[in-house]
Amino acid sequence: MEPATKTETLDIEGMSCAACASAVEKSLSRTPGVRRALVNFATEKATVDYAPAQASPATLKAAVINAGYGVAERAPDTSAAERSAETDRQKARAYRQLKRRFGVAVGLALLIMPLSMLMLWPAMMARVDAWWLNYALLLLTLPVLGYCGRAFYVSAWNGFRHRAANMDTLIAVGTGAAFLYSLAATVVPGFFTRRGLVPDVYYDTTATIIALVLLGKVLELRAKTQTSAAMRSLLGLQAKTARVVRFTASDPDGAEVDVPIGQVQVGDLVVVRPGEKVATDGLVTEGRSVLDEAMLTGESLPVPKQAGDPVFGATLNKTGSFRFRVTKVGADTLLAQIVQLVEDAQGSRAPVQRLADRVSAIFVPTVVGLALLTFGLWFALAPAETRLSLALANFVAVLIIACPCALGLATPTAIMVGTGKGAEHGVLIRNAEALEKAYRVTAVLLDKTGTITRGEPAVTDFWTLPGQDSGPLLQAVAAVERHSEHPLAAAVVRHAEARGGVRPAATGFRAVAGKGAAATVNGQAVLVGNRRLLADEGVYSAPALLAQADQLLGQAKTVLYLAVAGQAVGLIGVADTVRETSAAAIGRLQALGIEVVMVTGDNAATAAQVAGQVGIRRYFAEVLPADKAALVRELQAGGRTVAMVGDGINDAPALAQADVGLAIGAGTDVAMAAAGITLMRSDLNGVVTAIALSRQTIRTIRQNLFFAFVYNILGIPVAAGVLYPFFGILLSPMLAAGAMALSSVSVLTNSLRLRSFDHR
Repeated sequence: MEPATKTETLDIEGMSCAACASAVEKSLSRTPGVRRALVNFATEKATVDYAPAQASPATLKAAVINAGYGVAERAPDTSAAERSAETDRQKARAYRQLKRRFGVAVGLALLIMPLSMLMLWPAMMARVDAWWLNYALLLLTLPVLGYCGRAFYVSAWNGFRHRAANMDTLIAVGTGAAFLYSLAATVVPGFFTRRGLVPDVYYDTTATIIALVLLGKVLELRAKTQTSAAMRSLLGLQAKTARVVRFTASDPDGAEVDVPIGQVQVGDLVVVRPGEKVATDGLVTEGRSVLDEAMLTGESLPVPKQAGDPVFGATLNKTGSFRFRVTKVGADTLLAQIVQLVEDAQGSRAPVQRLADRVSAIFVPTVVGLALLTFGLWFALAPAETRLSLALANFVAVLIIACPCALGLATPTAIMVGTGKGAEHGVLIRNAEALEKAYRVTAVLLDKTGTITRGEPAVTDFWTLPGQDSGPLLQAVAAVERHSEHPLAAAVVRHAEARGGVRPAATGFRAVAGKGAAATVNGQAVLVGNRRLLADEGVYSAPALLAQADQLLGQAKTVLYLAVAGQAVGLIGVADTVRETSAAAIGRLQALGIEVVMVTGDNAATAAQVAGQVGIRRYFAEVLPADKAALVRELQAGGRTVAMVGDGINDAPALAQADVGLAIGAGTDVAMAAAGITLMRSDLNGVVTAIALSRQTIRTIRQNLFFAFVYNILGIPVAAGVLYPFFGILLSPMLAAGAMALSSVSVLTNSLRLRSFDHR
């Protein structure tokens, strides 16, 4: 059955500013069947949700073309790595072509400028024919317009045909007006002199403006490429080949064969040697090793792996050799999901961007109107002999300095760098809205089990009566528990295995429902269970043992009683232990001015114990999973912006209700689907990183918007000549072009500062 809605991503060609992105977005949104369209100027991508019964990729492409822009073709079913590689190749070609055009423009401008300056020297002009000089300048300027600046005029013409205006419209109108005026002054100078006007030429202005705009474009494209560095870094992690075991009739034991990563299939058996990358996702079948998973999770410590443990593609095998069975390939792998999540986030739009979008939609027509008003006022008020030249110069200056490139780049570039940096730290941000909301968080609601604590029982105490040898006793108890499937039994076995020693065999194992287990070890009856088990078996418990049990129970621990040969000999305390990093991370959140609240389904004693360990003052105990969402609403009703941190499974309703949901738990599929932000590490420091990164990214966006708005607010009046009556200052069109290029580069450079983010 065909889905009700599909999502298509288009690579848009020919956009030069936010107004272009707005025009493409409007054209796509007006297409029948399109539910939602978002166009990102920084990534040059359009994300479109549409009904396949009413629209198709072909109709979407037609809508983009109808708006006057192009769509880059790409092969269907290409992977993220292939798409990124093709995009990089296209950008590299575009960058080379742009540099070539810029080089030609600079070379010709360096010839045009000194020739134009000859006109300022009367002594030199007495020896040079002005007619000859003007034609020489005309011939030198034509390649600048026809080759170097051709894209501006083509784009402006396409916009005009589709009743749209963009940055290229301003450049084309400004330089075109200066050139046409100069052409008329060159070809028919008498037309000006008969009317008392000076037939000045502005070939140097035209050529220099185009050269400076191209310089800004070169710097802008170079900086925009750097904003995608994190994405390229992620894609570069993937292994290129895999060593697969192939079984044949002639070789039933299997032969190891190196194959391209694209040929690996689910179910294949893959061999990984020390120092090699894991090719794809799977489960270890044999062998032991330690893997460096920092590239995916941000976890600095290597992770031990053995049979049954999951491994993920792109992680690095540090020590031993092992084999694993492939469970996921291609787009289903964890790395591919991370890359897709980062791509989606980089293409999304933050609420703060709406202001820039609204301004961009009306900006270019407004600037053209202001430029025409400037021309009219100067033509009316300036001295007769210079009024046309002054009116034209200021008209061009207003058009050029007002180009809204910086406005269009202010938000998306910061989001691209911020979300990419988050991925490097193991923080996956689903979209820009989640990033912006995290900036406003004033309260963090933490689930206890699996978030503050490890989420599984662990032995915290092993206590024996005087005269007992604890080592053999622990191994005997583990021999019994090894036959049990109870989570507490598994904790005892892990504790014993971590301490080594001889593993005795247990016979005659029997489980006693709700009480514990019993077996014979080394010829002696061994009991492990609660107090009722010992009472039912007629085992006496010494007062010292009971007093110790009460002490452990007071610490909210589960107590296992141990008996050997009919005598109670010791106790084991078991609890869901607090993660080593939880207390420090909670302290850092509180230092950021954020209230931290704990919620748990456990009893009040356990909740109080854990809250005290990590420094949480406010907590809620015995809360059912369904009631956690109501608790979030209660905090929101108190005026707080709430972030809910949970494991993404039983906390899904609360994660959805919260202003920001943060799923903690190694990036499981359920966690990624339930939350706006996924923390790849099971570590609360990721929450601190997410909020700190959000705050720094939003600060950067606001700085960018401030630079862009202030630049235009101050630049346009200066270019229009408001300072001339007071200080005699006019802004030449060439300086306006330089300032315009500088504004875009400054916004990009400010966004790139996020690459140094490191919140520790």
